Amino acid sequence: QVQLAESGGGLVQAGGSLRLSCAASGSIYSINAMGWYRQAPGKQRELVAMLASSGNTNYADSVKGRFSISRDNAKNTVYLQMNSLKPEDTAVYYCNSGVVHHSGRYSYYWGQGTQVTVSS
Repeated sequence: QVQLAESGGGLVQAGGSLRLSCAASGSIYSINAMGWYRQAPGKQRELVAMLASSGNTNYADSVKGRFSISRDNAKNTVYLQMNSLKPEDTAVYYCNSGVVHHSGRYSYYWGQGTQVTVSS
């Protein structure tokens, strides 16, 4: 089993910054991609940013140029630096990770979510 522990959410004014962290722990042989999704009230969960083990990144158009994803492979941790935040960035942010177990099995895991609220 794998646990994803998220931190860094909170309340910030528009134009401000926040940094989210997500640390994976448990039965991990290797991690493929790690990234972030978000879900606003009444909306579907959407991809925010993803970082593959190759270093390739994928960002939602709405956050390009404002958000930056990075990863510490030694710590199995992914970060999301969010700058120039807007009220429409308000959502619960979920960490997601693709994990290869020692058995060879590949599984996806989700964190519990961290609330980000941007006031206007």
